[in-house]
Amino acid sequence: MADLTHLSGDGSANMVDVGDKAATARTATASGAVVMAAETLALIRAGDAKKGDVIGTARLAGIMAAKRTHELIPLCHPLALSKISVEISADDALPGLHVTATARVDGKTGVEMEALTAVSLACLTIYDMAKAVDRGMRITDIRLESKAGGRSGDWRADNSGPA
Repeated sequence: MADLTHLSGDGSANMVDVGDKAATARTATASGAVVMAAETLALIRAGDAKKGDVIGTARLAGIMAAKRTHELIPLCHPLALSKISVEISADDALPGLHVTATARVDGKTGVEMEALTAVSLACLTIYDMAKAVDRGMRITDIRLESKAGGRSGDWRADNSGPA
């Protein structure tokens, strides 16, 4: 396993210096899910949740969260994202909602944390908006699906190695 980049020689946490790195195109995609009762999913699909449009609000929450990742994760660099997309789809087999976020930047550091933060906050927003009818919902399987660009190259979760 590679050395942890956010630890100095004495073990103290620090922000990685990316000043000498070249800016490159970087992309990251993350995913997660919210498992719920079939009745809760039907309520969300019908747009009948008391708090309003669950999917639309969760999508916006994910986008906003990605843009503020550096304020939430202590050692993340602030990034000028060129794109963040959050897709939410219903799955009767769960039952529940799948959330996928893709972040893009032309920069000196990756956007994995921005994609993961977008998915996490979108899932939390879904829970918040539907908890009045289903406190037993589960947020599951949040993970990085892929990343592209940068010194370490491309990576995909499906084969746990280079893309």
